[in-house]
Amino acid sequence: MTPSIFDAHCHIIDSRFPLVPNNGFLPEPFSVEDYLAQTRPLGVTGGAVVSGSFQGFDQGYLLDALHRLGSGFVGVTQLPGRVTNAELQTLNGFGVRALRFNLKRGGSEQLDQLEALAHRVHEQVGWHSELYIDSRELPEIEQRLLQLPAISIDHLGLSKEGLPSVLRLAEKGVRIKACGFGRVDFPVASTLKDIFAANPHALMFGTDLPSTRAPRPFAASDIELLIDAVGEQGARLALWDNAAAFYRV
Repeated sequence: MTPSIFDAHCHIIDSRFPLVPNNGFLPEPFSVEDYLAQTRPLGVTGGAVVSGSFQGFDQGYLLDALHRLGSGFVGVTQLPGRVTNAELQTLNGFGVRALRFNLKRGGSEQLDQLEALAHRVHEQVGWHSELYIDSRELPEIEQRLLQLPAISIDHLGLSKEGLPSVLRLAEKGVRIKACGFGRVDFPVASTLKDIFAANPHALMFGTDLPSTRAPRPFAASDIELLIDAVGEQGARLALWDNAAAFYRV
């Protein structure tokens, strides 16, 4: 039986709020109702709503989504470096728990703001920082990332070439999101096993719904793939415990 799932990576796309084209791309709407219809049958009872490049620094859609999703769901937002400490406290009160740096597609502050802002949000409101980055770029900044107070990497790092760096970071406590299986260029099952072996508390499962621009979208079978790869006890960590602790749910 599949345990309760904390979906550590999902998106809500609400056309009532501002959307910014990213390289000419605008996603189709994906409402709270759309999300719940797909995930309730899977056993999802909580999760992290992640701001995409096409949402820029808008907070309206995120706060509305968190209100409608209710208890158990938190937010991962993008913020400019000029954000005030008072604004951080307000967002924290609404359930935002992490800051995202979209280094692959933009829409957020970039690497030159990463260190200072990551330290500030952790000191002010206890947030961690999340990186959407191609793991091929990790070796150059690996040591810098290890100086940050708390960090996660999206989509297993995306690229086979950067997996050694992903494993080294996992060993040192960096969380790795087990999501976007259709985005990567390597065998997922063996990679999940390797990351779990490096650190059983690193993996955090996410649906990546609605899988915007993914060559293969999320499928329910991805959950079974994870369970088969790391076993039932490991799956409980990856499907709930690791993320619930990291997001302070």
